[in-house]
Amino acid sequence: MNDFTAVLAPFDFTGMEREFLLGMHRRMVQAREFEEQLYYLFLSRPMPGTMHQATGQEAVAVGIVSALAADDYVTSTHRGHAHCVAKGVPLDAMMAEMFARRTGSCRGMGGSMHLCDFSRGMLGAFGIVGAGIPIAAGAALSARVRGSGQVAVSFFGDGATNEGIFHETLNMASLWKLPAIFVIENNQYALSMRVQESSAMPNLAERGAAYAIPGMQVDGNNVAAVYQAAAAAVARARSGEGPTLIECITYRARGHARFEASGYREAAEVERWKRLDPILRMAEALQNAGLATAAELAQIEAEVHAELEAAIAFAESSPAVEPEDYLQYITLETTHV
Repeated sequence: MNDFTAVLAPFDFTGMEREFLLGMHRRMVQAREFEEQLYYLFLSRPMPGTMHQATGQEAVAVGIVSALAADDYVTSTHRGHAHCVAKGVPLDAMMAEMFARRTGSCRGMGGSMHLCDFSRGMLGAFGIVGAGIPIAAGAALSARVRGSGQVAVSFFGDGATNEGIFHETLNMASLWKLPAIFVIENNQYALSMRVQESSAMPNLAERGAAYAIPGMQVDGNNVAAVYQAAAAAVARARSGEGPTLIECITYRARGHARFEASGYREAAEVERWKRLDPILRMAEALQNAGLATAAELAQIEAEVHAELEAAIAFAESSPAVEPEDYLQYITLETTHV
């Protein structure tokens, strides 16, 4: 799928208001700026742990989450900053978490790979491949039992579709017609291995058919196309028809993690995908449709940059986590025989 031609779609803004579209664009810019800042902060500041960037994949997170209600659920991956931004987790709290500060979204104890904010339906990012899939199904089951009308979305990479938990969960979700949406972020690589080298079936969305779940491939670098696919899946879930599998074809512009071996991608491939950058494509589409000017989009970028500068200042001025803080969340049980 590296040529992208099977799903490359023109931008169709039918039924979408200007402010809604600009809001999606802003959230993509926020996600990109957050990670660009992290890239340099990890090199220049005392920031613990590691991180995995989703640069180039922002349209998937923003397009899917924009179709959800505020109280709907999301589970994420080790590459989950954009999912959190899209779900409304405050940038201050996210940045403080990166610095292991008490004001972080997980009180400084989760870090990049374990971001969560239950108050916003962000049930967590997980370092284990596919770990969020059954958790989203559990949240969907809870919503069905309670009759709340909520929907649960699970984001995961192409590699997770080869995990047993993917197949077990999709089977159960279909059997019980859970209000769930399973989103494959097919970014072409699992660390340095191409999808074609790890998956016998090139169209991963077709795997849904084995469990009577409709599957679709979508242009994952077109935020409007992703939103439209998600809106249809959300309507299906809320009406009691069960889950949907959406494969978003996208590209990871940076490496797997902070440090990795290089040379496994051809320069021509990287350059081809740079021209398909989701933020640049959205900016061009908005201007071509007469919905935004270059000056308005530049203003959004300037405002987002200022937001991130403020978030960094907030994080650095916040109290650091101390070793004894962890004792608040440890329960020791003694069994007497």
